[in-house]
Amino acid sequence: MRLEEKVKNILGPDRNTPPQDETRRKSTGKVQKRKLKGQNKARPTYKCDKGRELCNSLIHLTDSQTIRNCSRNKCIFLHDIQEYLKVKPNDISDVCYNFYISGKCDRGIGCRFGKSHISDEGNNIIDAQKYERWSENEPHITNSLTSELQQSLRKKQYDFSLSEQLVKYNDKLYRNKTDADSDDLNIIKTNGAVTDEDIIKLLQREKKQIDIKDKLVLSPLTTVGNLPFRRICKEFGADITCGEMAMCTALLQAAPQEWALVKRHHTEDVFGVQLCANNPHLLTKCGQLLEKETNIDFIDLNLGCPIELVYKQGGGCGLLRRPRVLELCIRNLSSILTIPLTIKTRIGVYNNENIAHNLVPKFKEWGASAITVHGRSREQRYTKLADWDYIEQCAKTVYPFPVIGNGDILSYDDYKIAREKCASISGVMIGRGALIKPWIFTEIKEHKLWDISSSERFDIIKKYVNYGLEHWGSDNKGVENTRRFLLEWLSFLYRYVPVGLLEVPPQKINERPPFYKGRDDLETLMASPSASDWIKISEMLLGPVPEGFQFLPKHKANSYK
Repeated sequence: MRLEEKVKNILGPDRNTPPQDETRRKSTGKVQKRKLKGQNKARPTYKCDKGRELCNSLIHLTDSQTIRNCSRNKCIFLHDIQEYLKVKPNDISDVCYNFYISGKCDRGIGCRFGKSHISDEGNNIIDAQKYERWSENEPHITNSLTSELQQSLRKKQYDFSLSEQLVKYNDKLYRNKTDADSDDLNIIKTNGAVTDEDIIKLLQREKKQIDIKDKLVLSPLTTVGNLPFRRICKEFGADITCGEMAMCTALLQAAPQEWALVKRHHTEDVFGVQLCANNPHLLTKCGQLLEKETNIDFIDLNLGCPIELVYKQGGGCGLLRRPRVLELCIRNLSSILTIPLTIKTRIGVYNNENIAHNLVPKFKEWGASAITVHGRSREQRYTKLADWDYIEQCAKTVYPFPVIGNGDILSYDDYKIAREKCASISGVMIGRGALIKPWIFTEIKEHKLWDISSSERFDIIKKYVNYGLEHWGSDNKGVENTRRFLLEWLSFLYRYVPVGLLEVPPQKINERPPFYKGRDDLETLMASPSASDWIKISEMLLGPVPEGFQFLPKHKANSYK
């Protein structure tokens, strides 16, 4: 069936009726609008039925291999290939992207696109020549959690003595400083003989440098800033990418889901990891761990996360209210690293109290290599426009030290206005603008407004799906992971309004358009704010959803509502 026919079948006869607002009925009988607060914590999740999945001991069998016995006690997975093939869902497509690009599919017999590499006997086929050429190249994805490292961290056998000594030493310096010492933590109040530590300042470790001048930086985006999405942005011209916010506690506990956030694709030539914690002990240990065990170019400290749970525990924006702990966090983390430490902060916690202009010079003094200022307070979330005048005020306090501006960039015009208004900043970071239109990096670099067609946008989604199947796998679990992250992205992507339909281009990030009909059926479908239509788009590429499948987006932007 042609793409146009699929879209028409999905759309139905009439798309001109706008969707009803989400409502709830209280005991009074009155219907009230539901207040959206940013994160939907009661989201339904999909779990695969392990009793209908094939055991990993059989998943990669080829024609030249014999069946191996499963080493697990009480394994709940299937161990009969023919029985598995009977209950396995129908293939989504005849072409497996992973087999097509590399000559081997790591999901083997469990692949949902397996017609191209599964024999009639149920064995996995490998194109040896293509796979050899693929394997000769550099590792395509780095920073994976090895079993040895995982075991060392979980058994608390990893050597963090350097971090512990550094934190202890800097804490002693802080406790012994006098009023006359001001903010200089390198002078200790002594009662006996003067030591070298009293008169010789500790030298900062020589740091590697990254060029931020006039660069376009992709913001660390929780949930949606995954590796497949960053690949899309790199192809459209993003200069610097950063992984999703990673919690230091989970990294030190060797949680696989958290270590997945630090994985790096080989196309990410300048790549960093963003850390979030509420004390210097966790941050310093994580800094030592990541610098030694991973291949990254910088570490970013999160001082901007507004999530209630993180804030109440003193992390993210919560550190802005704890100046002593904040100083020790930055000093210790900077001292342990030889790669640059960057900081991403909001302008403050409260609407009527901007504090970033006072903190930015201190961040520089404490050891930061670059600072990103998001032009909103925690209380504002995304309900107000970013204050670029205040970002310029912050940048002026440390000029020519590199400061990056962040907030509300959705077009080349927005970028141009921001750079003209903020002559002191070094670069621009883009977050929601990249989620709504990832080709914004191309628009900025080519100084244009791109009236991208619906088919071109669909090709971007299709490429994302392929990258997702390569990253998360093409079996049932990988397909549903890819679908879930695609749906999260579509909850932002639908907000794009085609240039050809705008009365006054370009589109502004805080302006919600009226319900409209696109120039073709696919464009209309992509503009739908309904999660059921996003699911239908996913089914065009990933097949029907499992029985009982539901989706609610994690992010609900109250500014857009």
